[in-house]
Amino acid sequence: MPTLLARSPITPAVTRAEGVRVRPLPRVIGADVPVPLRDGGHVPYANLDYAASAPCLEAVHEAVTRALPYYSSVHRGAGYASQVTTGAYEEARETVRSFLGAWRRSAVVFTRNTTDAMNLLAHAVPAGTSVVVFETEHHAALLPWKRAVRLPVPATPADAISAADRALRECPIGPRLLVVTAASNVTGELWPVAELARVAHRNGARIAVDAAQLVPHRPLDMTALGVDYAAFSGHKLYAPFGAGVLAGRADWLRAAGPYLKGGGASANVGRTTRWAASAEQRHEAGSPNVLGVIALAAACDALSGAWEALAAREETLVGRLRSGLAALPSVRELALWGDRAPRVGIVSFTVDGREARDVALTLSEEYGIGVRDGLFCAHPFVRHLLGGDDADRAQDRGAAVRASIGIGTSEEHIRRLLTALAELTAR
Repeated sequence: MPTLLARSPITPAVTRAEGVRVRPLPRVIGADVPVPLRDGGHVPYANLDYAASAPCLEAVHEAVTRALPYYSSVHRGAGYASQVTTGAYEEARETVRSFLGAWRRSAVVFTRNTTDAMNLLAHAVPAGTSVVVFETEHHAALLPWKRAVRLPVPATPADAISAADRALRECPIGPRLLVVTAASNVTGELWPVAELARVAHRNGARIAVDAAQLVPHRPLDMTALGVDYAAFSGHKLYAPFGAGVLAGRADWLRAAGPYLKGGGASANVGRTTRWAASAEQRHEAGSPNVLGVIALAAACDALSGAWEALAAREETLVGRLRSGLAALPSVRELALWGDRAPRVGIVSFTVDGREARDVALTLSEEYGIGVRDGLFCAHPFVRHLLGGDDADRAQDRGAAVRASIGIGTSEEHIRRLLTALAELTAR
């Protein structure tokens, strides 16, 4: 990075070195935005849909505001603004690498989102790679693979570990990849990533982790856990500016052809084309989403050091939410591994005699509460949890409601949801 960048207003006010301090929770924008009700009144919005997209952090907004006056092309410009923007872009890569606890030599490729990142990895795996994936996965991790063994929903974490071990042992000779979520986008339950990584490596396989629902709530240390690849989205991490990440071992990414072919991915173009040697440059063709990357790095920086406060507050809120739902006889929480399984702030449930869409619309229109309804881009898993018959599954009947909490969630939001559900089920 040119020395002039040290004086750039893009440089965050809190550096990574300072980021080891314990910090208070960052603040989100729009936590108290008023929303209309069916009766003509207004109430402050109770956003309980963080798992779909989280609002913007104030620190992220400030980082983008600092960067905008210097916005310019990256990597190929000689002007001051271009140097400043290039420095900020590459510093963001280092911030993300630190945030994920990735190996120093790991690739950090910026993508559009988790789905894009997983598709990039699917593009880069060597020919003939056997992929093992559970049917509990979000479609971003379930669908991209050309050659995949789908494992059924495991009854316990131990079953997940033994099933992965058995499937990897039975794969044909050649490259192998185990794909798992770190935290379920349906139930919030945490998966035994460290144990699954050990199983993968014992069988000569690599492990790729969908961390989209984990990193807004808990830290991920790729090195400590033995994770080979991790993917996540900025829009779930309080940085809704269209950036995502694939981080991990660089060799497969360097050996694969460019994910997109164009400027930046090429080292030299003539009658033949020589592609860039670095994994990042090879797979980031075209003008990148500079502001999205700066926003994502700012979110990583803001959350680092705040994990303890975030986890303690979230555990209190999700505990109150789950105990309140359990007290409502017509409400059934969806869970894979039982009430005591560790989880992040995501709770899905059904209401007896009510369609999920009707529940979600009523919560919005009468109480100013935002939740998600549907199958949450995890159709096989949600249908398994709902216990529908084959006809239901074939005709796409059945859905659930999902409430997910985040930094802007308050105790009043939880009380309002529980009160609304109690009134709704009493009608």
